Amino acid sequence: MRKLPKTLTHKEFLTLLNQEKRKDFKFAFILGFYQCLRLGEVCKLNLTNIDLDRRFLHLIQAKGHKDRDVPLMLPTIKALRWGKKYLPFKMSPRTLQRAITRAGLECLNKHVTFHTLRHSGATFYLNEGIGGKKVDIRHIQGLLGHSRLATTEIYTHITPKSLQNVFDALWEE
Repeated sequence: MRKLPKTLTHKEFLTLLNQEKRKDFKFAFILGFYQCLRLGEVCKLNLTNIDLDRRFLHLIQAKGHKDRDVPLMLPTIKALRWGKKYLPFKMSPRTLQRAITRAGLECLNKHVTFHTLRHSGATFYLNEGIGGKKVDIRHIQGLLGHSRLATTEIYTHITPKSLQNVFDALWEE
């Protein structure tokens, strides 16, 4: 059985984001969480990959040498106003990995990797959603670029609180 990935809540992510001083790191973290991008995908991103008219990111040669289009999320669109000047990122993947690990330890006292942001974003969309609107697992599969649904199913883990809320709602009058 696969081990469940460690994730951050949306609130924890916002805490981490607000504590980060460097805007280039902050923008990269936004891409990792809200767009559910891998570290390598963020590092390869260019302005030419962004289509604001269609509201899509075009990822070229992502994992498995596959191209894919992912919709731009509203927080990313807002961040592009100040963050696009950092594209392409002028840092190595290792520098960005160290930045997220440092930020996680400093403000959350948690070991956070860049892939934690991807897991956390996917889990957020699937289990919490925005305003109670959750995203179907097949859409999460497309966002993440997974060929197999089984790969995406790891994000369906249930928190004890969400389990309690579901069953409490059954008994409400």
